Amino acid sequence: MEIVKPGTLIDFMKYRTPVVGVSLALVVLSIVSLFYPKPNYGIDFAGGTELQLAFQGDLSSAELRGELGELGYRGADVVSVEGRENTYMLRIREVTTFGEEQVGAVEAALESGFGEGVIREVRVSPGGDKLTLRLTRGKEEADYGKVMDALRGEGLALRAVSGADDFTEDDPRRFVQDLAGSEDARYEVLLQGVGGELVANLQERLGERGPDTPERIEWVGPKAGEQLRDAALKSLLYAIAFIMVYVAFRFDLRFAPGGVLAMFHDAVITLGIYVLVQKEVNLTTVAALLTILGYSINDTIVVYDRIRENMGRLKDRSLRDLINLSTSQMLSRTIVTSGTTLLSVIAFFIWGTDVIRDIAFALFCGILIGTYSSIYIAAPVTEYMDKRFFSAEAQKKARRRRQAAASG
Repeated sequence: MEIVKPGTLIDFMKYRTPVVGVSLALVVLSIVSLFYPKPNYGIDFAGGTELQLAFQGDLSSAELRGELGELGYRGADVVSVEGRENTYMLRIREVTTFGEEQVGAVEAALESGFGEGVIREVRVSPGGDKLTLRLTRGKEEADYGKVMDALRGEGLALRAVSGADDFTEDDPRRFVQDLAGSEDARYEVLLQGVGGELVANLQERLGERGPDTPERIEWVGPKAGEQLRDAALKSLLYAIAFIMVYVAFRFDLRFAPGGVLAMFHDAVITLGIYVLVQKEVNLTTVAALLTILGYSINDTIVVYDRIRENMGRLKDRSLRDLINLSTSQMLSRTIVTSGTTLLSVIAFFIWGTDVIRDIAFALFCGILIGTYSSIYIAAPVTEYMDKRFFSAEAQKKARRRRQAAASG
């Protein structure tokens, strides 16, 4: 399919200086946006709690978001579950109801109940929904009640352990579970946690329309989120490094820097747009950026292939002329490939779910930026590398420098 008439020659390199200048400004702006206003990290990277709740009555996402705001959960995400009425995915920043002061108060209450030197360890799960207690050996069953009394004395809401139906309502073993297999007396207590507290508050506010027991509760602690961020950054850097090695072997060293800089340019500007519009940056965003890297280098390699082919046939032409000729020859292919991909992405953006829309938005930006970077980033850098290091004049200058160094 020929959108551009065969034989058309466009002087793309004539405008490379102002276009590269605009690209550099966009890259700088994108890097600055990483520090201000900073990325809107999702639960994957910033930590938080995610719940899936089914409500008993009609409830819009806007109303639910308002209820969460009044309860103090500012910036909570509310996503409707596709195909299920009144079922929502909630994402909140809070991970645990336990602060350091409350952990210290719990330890003091337990020591007061058991005596000094009996408590060996008190450990609260990062999600704040489980407390593990380790005592000196030889404790009797009466300790169940002491544990429960100490925790309730600090205002903690307890949840019944699994298999609690075997006990009466007043039996403390409904809430405090003995962990066998240890020389020390170890107990595990299930607490309400952030998710349970949120559900209880919604049930109180919404009454009959309130949610049932959560269908799913997941949390990511801040430390785990930081580790995920580091791993995501490493995955992008590894991808760029291996692609650079591939391009260097596939062509030669004058082509590799242009391809890598084009990929870096595409990923940084796409991420910058994400930050400026305050879309959530999470693992899905990283997957979209990796897809953009692959798409960008694919388009760049197609142009490089035609440049290298014309270099073999038209040896009397300068590299600038070869870039203009090769890019003009590949223009129809580029428009068709990018255009059809964009149509698919736009369809996903219009009719997809919220998560798919975020991916589609990133891909839309990345494809547009990647299409033009193959022409105005990768190609000009290759031209510069050729003039600076690979042209006959550059090689003569290098030889003269080596001779001068040897004679000196």
